[in-house]
Amino acid sequence: MKFLLLLLVVLVVVGVMAARGRRREPPPDTRRPPQGTGGAPMIACAHCGVHLPQQDALQDDRGRSYCGEEHRRLGGR
Repeated sequence: MKFLLLLLVVLVVVGVMAARGRRREPPPDTRRPPQGTGGAPMIACAHCGVHLPQQDALQDDRGRSYCGEEHRRLGGR
């Protein structure tokens, strides 16, 4: 009876150690890297430097881009 109990304890310990070993391995990376999603080009505001999509920017007469009307009125740095 002692032998069976000892065998059961050894099997449980080996099983726990095997389960821990499997958890430590990182899962395989199944994500794909982005493939040129075709996002809008980004530009920086000439006044504050915040980046925004080029299509949303306001231009002054010199061609500088701004994030809003207030910064366009204030001008570049």
